[in-house]
This record gives sequence, structure tokens and C-alpha cells, in this order.
Amino acid sequence: MSEYDLVLLGAGLSSGVVALRMSRLPNPPRIIILEKRELPFGAKRWSLHQTDLGPDGASWLRPAVATSWNRQSVRFRRHQRELPTPYLSVTSDSLRTAIETLPNVVIKCDAEVASASEQIVRLRDGHSIAAPLVLDARGFSPRSDSELAYQKFLGLTVETERPHGIDAPVTMDAKVEQIDGFRFIYLLPLSETVLLIEDTRFADTPDLDTVGIEKCIHEYSAAQGWVLRDVKEREAGVLPMTLSEPHLPMSSRRKAPPGIGMAAGFFHPGTGYSFPDAIRVANIVADNWPGDTQAIAMQLDVYRRSQSKRQAFYRLLNRMLFRGARPDQRHEVLEKFYRLPVATIERFYAGQTSPGDVLRILSGKPPIPIRRAISCIPAKGKVTAFS
Repeated sequence: MSEYDLVLLGAGLSSGVVALRMSRLPNPPRIIILEKRELPFGAKRWSLHQTDLGPDGASWLRPAVATSWNRQSVRFRRHQRELPTPYLSVTSDSLRTAIETLPNVVIKCDAEVASASEQIVRLRDGHSIAAPLVLDARGFSPRSDSELAYQKFLGLTVETERPHGIDAPVTMDAKVEQIDGFRFIYLLPLSETVLLIEDTRFADTPDLDTVGIEKCIHEYSAAQGWVLRDVKEREAGVLPMTLSEPHLPMSSRRKAPPGIGMAAGFFHPGTGYSFPDAIRVANIVADNWPGDTQAIAMQLDVYRRSQSKRQAFYRLLNRMLFRGARPDQRHEVLEKFYRLPVATIERFYAGQTSPGDVLRILSGKPPIPIRRAISCIPAKGKVTAFS
């Protein structure tokens, strides 16, 4: 008899969300999370809109929430707006603490996987673990058949000498100089004097100039009148934004564990964020439990197929943003988007855009030339490079 009912490969967001959801079942399974690094869940922060949680509100996720706010705002050169959508933030520490309190979950670090099949995982140290369900959450790596753009960022959590005056998240301050594509500053107030300042670019290449971006953050802080006492944390990352659909083999037709998270394509092409999909995948696993790896893989494949069709519109928008708009004019596309109704914006981030939303997003004069907009409709192919 196996010691565990569920093995999760990799201690990241998607595995943590599955563990939280499965632990709320009436008869929770015995779960082990295997992580090759010393620190599970890394040193990251994941944020989401309250409306990303789904119709049931995902109350089971609440123990992992580190901070929440009841509103947010955006800033563009010709448009500023406060949105009433509540905003939530989960950190590696808050997720790790929530998981460690679960009596049915074990986290094993320094556990590098040598091989994994549908029900057996073999580690580099020679140990083997068997379970009826194995899920692979070991992260994203670009595929050769993927056409990608990137959302890349560097964030500094700083302490200011005096109160910084930001009382709710500024999810986009795009009034800044446009560098390396669409650039904006993201602000999360964590206390009166502690603030996350993140410089984000929607760019054509994944290159991340951390030294140059950190300099830009300090220049932005000085322009706001903030004197920084200390830099408490740094986080950098590069998220994929897909322009065409990559070929992902169906998990149920393979002998390997089905993937969850970004490696399996469960992320929003238009934002690079994976939290809403992580919640939906966790619900699929829980709703089909008890089930073995093959049965769960089939349900995940059904969801992936339906999600891929829904996301075709987001990939089209990416093509219009990255192929159709000049890099220094991409902010105009986002400015137009943030003039839409709040509910349309919320459904976009949740990956639940309706047919009516599609019409609203595409209506009116496009912020890019019509000829370029039309050339972006095919999923494959390039337009003439910008001079």
C-alpha cells in the first residue's frame, strides 16, 4: 500500500493551490510535495483580482492570502481611473505557512526527481514513491513551436523614510517613459512605509536587464519624492505571452504524469498570470477525486481543449499588441482597454471574456493602423519589422 494518495512534483503556486483545495475534501488525501530546492515555493508574490476566484469565491484559498485591498487604480498619460475590484496578494511565505499547517500534507525538499510515471516517482537519491495520482508542476520552459512575447519585471520591496501615501494598489502606472515595449510601474502598499515597486515591460525578447531596471525604479522613487531607507526584497521574472497556440500533447495519451501550471499551458496568454487557471485546475482535480492519474489526466485534457478555444481571442489581442503596435505606442492599446466597463476588465483578467466583451474590446477606432490590425488576424506569420 502506498504511503501517499497524491504526489505533486515541484513546490510552486499550482502545487500549493492543489494541496490547499484537496485538503478541504471531507476525506482529504495524503499528499507529498517534492521540491528539488532547499526552499519550497521560492521567494515570490502572486496577486489576483477577487473576481479571479470563481463563482464559489475559493474560500479554501483564504489561509494563503497575505494582504488584500478593496480597490485598485491605473494611471495613463490621458486617463486615470480607480477600479472597485478588490485585490489579493499571496506570498511564498503565506503559501508555505498555509501548507505547513495541513496535517495531510508533507513537503520534501532537496528531492530531485530522476523519473516519473503515472504512479511511481523515482528520486536521484534512489528512493521511490508510489501513489495512485501523480501531477507534474515543475514550471514553464519555452517550446520550440511557441511564438512568444514576454512580460518581464523586477520588483523591489522597499521601506521609505516617511509614509509613501499609496493606500491601494496601482496596478499600472503607465505615465512613465516607455522603454523596451509597453512599460508600467506596479505599486503594492504593504504598510504606511513599506511598498512593492515593480517595473514591468511587455517586450519582444526575454532579456532582463536587472541593473538597468533597478536604476529606473530608484529614479521613479525619487520622482515621487520617496527617500528609500532600505531595500527589503527583490524579485525578478519573465512570463510568457503566447501569440499562437503551441502544440501540447494530450496528457491522457502519455505514460508520464499530467502537467499542471504553466508547463501545461494553464496560464492566461494576455497577462502571463496563472492564478485563475491554478484555481480551476485544483477544482477539477478535487471534483474528480478519488481518481487515478489516467482519469484525472482525461479531465484536464477536456479543460485544456475548451480553454484553448476560449484563449484564441487573447492570442489575437497579443498579436495586435506585439505585431501591430509600435513598441512605444503599445501603452495606447492598454489605455483604450482600461476605458472599458469594470465587469469587462474583470472577466478579461479571469479568462472569462464573454462574446459581448469581445465586441466591446474590438469596437471603436483601433489604436493601431487598420492594415496592421488586419495583418495580425492569422495566427502564424510575421509583419514587416518596425523601422
